[in-house]
Amino acid sequence: MTHLAADDRYDRMPYERSGRSGLLLPRISLGLWNNFGSDRPRQTQREILLRAFDLGVTHIDLANNYGPDGGDAERTFGAVLASDLRPYRDELVVSTKAGYRMWPGPYGEWGSRKGMLASLDQSLGRMGLDYVDIFYSHRPDPSTPIEETMGALASAVRAGKALYAGVSNYDPEQTRAAAAALAADGVPLLIHQPRYNMFDREIERGLLPVLAQVGAGAIVYSPLAQGLLTDRYLAGVPSDSRAAIGRWMTERNISPEYLETARALNEIARGRGQTLAQLALTWVLRHPEVTSALIGASSVAQLEDNLRAATAAPLTADELAAIEPLAREGVGEA
Repeated sequence: MTHLAADDRYDRMPYERSGRSGLLLPRISLGLWNNFGSDRPRQTQREILLRAFDLGVTHIDLANNYGPDGGDAERTFGAVLASDLRPYRDELVVSTKAGYRMWPGPYGEWGSRKGMLASLDQSLGRMGLDYVDIFYSHRPDPSTPIEETMGALASAVRAGKALYAGVSNYDPEQTRAAAAALAADGVPLLIHQPRYNMFDREIERGLLPVLAQVGAGAIVYSPLAQGLLTDRYLAGVPSDSRAAIGRWMTERNISPEYLETARALNEIARGRGQTLAQLALTWVLRHPEVTSALIGASSVAQLEDNLRAATAAPLTADELAAIEPLAREGVGEA
């Protein structure tokens, strides 16, 4: 049965324009990287997607290789779109990416025109879409001219298979070059998707000013540092956690330094009436260049809890000063 969306779905979520574009994105968006593959219950995934939409999360972020098996997340989203969300397609911003390995041979990864456009066609087929709203180059290709990769994005836009072009994991100079190459094809760079959180502050050293210069927004991924910036590990390592499973991190990440830092940040969060995760999201959203933050969710309850950060009060100068010595590069690294 088609989902009947909540009438008040736009009442609580604030939206911001991406750079100098006209596209509004929710302050917190839903990424389908790690919890929407064939290894998770389909009904749980459906419930998360539908609840997110009912709470104003109009942007769903994917990539060709999201899984754990490549293509899994796109197929999951496509199934929910077909069963529930198809009537609301014009209310959704759907993004996907190409650049990481997806199939054997020389065209299954990186940034050639051949690989990028073939990947986009495959993604559209998996999701059952005629177009995506944003098509990204997932990573820079050191062996392909940036003009070719950006030309592929521009071709997708001109063909109506994408509405906007974006990049991810590009450094400041690569971002400036990408924006120039797209502009030469008459297509603006809409958005950049970099990693950013309290324990990884690289984008503060050059990228944010470049985005302001070229008129692009940022949508940051991993704002919770793979769960390190939540209360998940404050009292030990749960048996079903990422650190215990060991896929993206291990128990070595839960070091004494990490625990001391996370517990101090948690006290600041409690003083604001927030969870540690909510504080971490509020912190990344403090920059005017950051349009949105991407979160994952393994349950509806986790989704709802994290989305409360979208309407949290801004951090005060005193709170920022207290956070600053704790927001250190490399905390939690094994």
